[in-house]
Amino acid sequence: MADAARAFTWGRDEAELITELQAGSEEAFDWLVTHHQALVYNLLLSMLGNPADAADATQEVFLRAYRGMPGFRRGSSLKTWLYRIAIRQALNQRRWWCRHQRQETSLDAEPENGTVLELESAAATPFEELAATEAREVVERGLAAVPEVFRSAVVLRDLEGLSYEEVAEVLDVSVGTVKSRILRGRQALRVALTAILDPASSRDSASAASFSRSAPMPSVSGLGGGE
Repeated sequence: MADAARAFTWGRDEAELITELQAGSEEAFDWLVTHHQALVYNLLLSMLGNPADAADATQEVFLRAYRGMPGFRRGSSLKTWLYRIAIRQALNQRRWWCRHQRQETSLDAEPENGTVLELESAAATPFEELAATEAREVVERGLAAVPEVFRSAVVLRDLEGLSYEEVAEVLDVSVGTVKSRILRGRQALRVALTAILDPASSRDSASAASFSRSAPMPSVSGLGGGE
C-alpha cells in the first residue's frame, strides 16, 4: 500500500519523483518508464520512421536518462528533458545509419549494366509499417522529406502538442528560433504532401519554375512601343 501511495504522489508531485530518482530508486525509475515510454517512442517513431529503430532508440533514451539523472537540473520538467535526450538520440542514430549505408554501398560491386547505384535517402523512408490510416501514412511520408532541423520542431509542436516554450527548452534554442523552424518546417511539409497527393501538379509546378529560371528575359524594346 505504501508503494502505491508513493506512486500516486509521484504522478502529482514531480519534485518528489525527481528526488527519488536522484536517490537511485528503482521503483521511481520503473514508474518513469511506465508513464513516459509511449510518449518517447511516438516521438522517435515520427523522427526515425521505423518501429524497430524507434523501439531500440527508446531503450537507449531511458538508459541515458538513468545514467544522467544525478546531473538533472531542477527547474526543467522530466518530460521535456526526456524529449531532449530523444531528439539527440534520433539525430545520432540517423547520422550513424547514413554513414553505415554509405560504407556498405562503397563495398558493393558496380552493377553489371554500368549504371550508377544510387543510395536511397534516409529522409525518404515512409511510415507505412505503423500507419493506422491513409492520412497518417501520408503525413508520416511527408515528414520524412522535411529536413531534420525543421522536422523536430514540427513534430514536437504539432504532433506532441508542446508549447513554443517547451519546444525551445527541448531543442535548446530561443522561442523565436522555434517559431522560425516551425514555419519553415510546415512549408516544407506542405510541399512534400502536395508532391505525394498530387504528383502531376507538383511536376507541373517544378517544370514551370525551371522554365522561368532558364527562359531569357525579353528586352525593354520588345515589350512594345517604346516611349
